Amino acid sequence: MPLDPTKHADWEIAEAAEQSMATIYEIGERLGLTKDELLPHGHFIGKVDYKSVLNRLKDKPNGKYIDVTAITPTPLGEGKSTSTMGLVQGLGKLGKKVSAAIRQPSGGPTMNIKGSAAGGGLAQCIPLTPFSLGFTGDINAIMNAHNLAMVALTSRMQHERNYNDEQLVRLSNMKRFDIDPTKVEMGWIIDFCAQSLRNIIIGIDGVNGSKDGFMMRSKFGIAVSSEVMAILSVATSLKDMRERMGKIVVAYDKKGTPVTTEDLQVAGAMTAWMVDALNPSLMQTLEGQPVIVHAGPFANIAIGQSSIIADQIGLKLSDYHVTESGFGADIGFEKFWNLKCRFSGLVPDAAVVVATIRALKCHGGAPVPVPGKAMPKEYSTENVGWVEKGCVNLLHHIKNVRKAGISPVVCINAFHTDTDAEIAKVRELAEAAGAKVALSRHWEKGGDGAIEFAEAVIAACEEKTEFKFLYDLAMPVKERIQLVAKEVYGADGVEYSPEANAALDRIQKDPALSKLGLCMVKTHLSLSDNPAIKGVPSGWKLKVREVLTYGGAGFIVPVAGAISLMPGTSSNPAFKRIDVDTDTGKVKGVF
Repeated sequence: MPLDPTKHADWEIAEAAEQSMATIYEIGERLGLTKDELLPHGHFIGKVDYKSVLNRLKDKPNGKYIDVTAITPTPLGEGKSTSTMGLVQGLGKLGKKVSAAIRQPSGGPTMNIKGSAAGGGLAQCIPLTPFSLGFTGDINAIMNAHNLAMVALTSRMQHERNYNDEQLVRLSNMKRFDIDPTKVEMGWIIDFCAQSLRNIIIGIDGVNGSKDGFMMRSKFGIAVSSEVMAILSVATSLKDMRERMGKIVVAYDKKGTPVTTEDLQVAGAMTAWMVDALNPSLMQTLEGQPVIVHAGPFANIAIGQSSIIADQIGLKLSDYHVTESGFGADIGFEKFWNLKCRFSGLVPDAAVVVATIRALKCHGGAPVPVPGKAMPKEYSTENVGWVEKGCVNLLHHIKNVRKAGISPVVCINAFHTDTDAEIAKVRELAEAAGAKVALSRHWEKGGDGAIEFAEAVIAACEEKTEFKFLYDLAMPVKERIQLVAKEVYGADGVEYSPEANAALDRIQKDPALSKLGLCMVKTHLSLSDNPAIKGVPSGWKLKVREVLTYGGAGFIVPVAGAISLMPGTSSNPAFKRIDVDTDTGKVKGVF
């Protein structure tokens, strides 16, 4: 019997379940892999030879395709990964052949406040500890590939300072790029939340003088915000990845011309780090369904999607394949809709919008929960008025899904403190908006608690889909940004900083760059660019402060508000509660 989630931590439930979990060979067989297509990493996790699977099954029809998104969350998160696991387990209870594709957790949140994104309670994927601490090495490969580009850039800038043109050609067989140190697009990455690295000075002279580097301003982002991670999300083959890797813009020269990784002759070596990472990883739910893990989180500062390759595999091998998008339907789902589906050519059959009574109360006026502190008492007492007022946020997200032509299913991710009257109000309002609604108790009861949820998703998948993108890539970039701001966020318009205007003018004049997709960066804690404003804000304009170019991934990246690509570590981080049993080697406290 599984442990009671009301009495035990997630890591304790996972550890108990791991005593009897299926081997990776059994999971591979359940998924439908041949022996040669499974690449084990020990007894319980592995990788999948995607090329072999897709070649073997190229003529097989796809299964049903379901995306899981959510309403605007509280800082605690609303159980989107938990609901993904619950849905997969519920579909399994109904006898469906099902798989999931989720994103690999970042070390930043794992060691900070949000946990590992493995789900929770009786709706988790296992084994938890390796999943949370490096897994099969994809993020390590991304860090090495990305930082190698910065090594190539900074060393080149140092050499161009130290040598004349004749020496440069003789020593490197490369012309002078004349890179503008004030227009370096890339920074370094690390897979932790480290606010002290957001803005740094590098290349300070030491005992070796000018040989110690080129002195300039630089920065760090968290690893999963890297363009290399975005490329992993959208690449469809090794050839595609190699071509994209060479288009990464690292900086601009003093004439405003892009300098790419291909120019620096580093793209091939970067791709070499990523060859194994292109194969998705494989694990399982607590109830033994296959879970494909590929690419990374943070749809607020990255694309935040499980990979196209993972979904292609799942759709060929399963009758129902559930994929996950980061944060709310204004961020993660919008990128799934207008970026991932555009690049993959895959059309979803349904989308799940996860909602909690807790988040609805927060949008309705309850005090905002603070990670690491006790939940305010208002969340354990009935207040239908707060729930009703907060449902405006849920209805906004339902509208976003319907604008894509997809059937929405609202999953009320139940907490034990939710009351019947609060749940009834959510059901009433969501159904009136045209959504199917299901109450799910997967956290408490696993697949048995998600039967209603699974049945609602099956029904939604049978409805006719009239999928359509929000914008055409031929539309001018500023018009597309305004369309997303108005139609998806509910803004009155967009305001640009001088720096953002200059970048957009440059992009619009370039026939290739001007037709890249949009990967918006903004807070996940509000529909607006201000995380403190809840519900559905009105009378505001999106403030775009800078615009990045991810030429390899195929994105233009407008950055709105004060959000940073490097999150900060809180005053009470999770790493304080993680330790190792020195007798057994078991890690304790990862959640």
